[in-house]
Amino acid sequence: MAQQDQDHVAQPGEMHPAAPITSRFLFVDVAAQRAKQLRRGALPRLERGGVQGPHKLERVAVEEVRTGVIQYTLPTNYEGSPRGVNKE
Repeated sequence: MAQQDQDHVAQPGEMHPAAPITSRFLFVDVAAQRAKQLRRGALPRLERGGVQGPHKLERVAVEEVRTGVIQYTLPTNYEGSPRGVNKE
């Protein structure tokens, strides 16, 4: 069965969970960007299932990031160096 999972190729509409975020600061940055997208009219990616889900867009964004439905990329200079400073 594991061999079948490894051979599975993602279809264009199929999404895989994002890698878990281990940095609190990165988590906050990703959630803030997602909340901004939601405020500008983006549709939530999680089903709210009645009244039980969060109402504020910031809470929706945090829940989306926590569950891994939000894909993100890191800038090339993310390893802690200030922008414009070479690592050499």
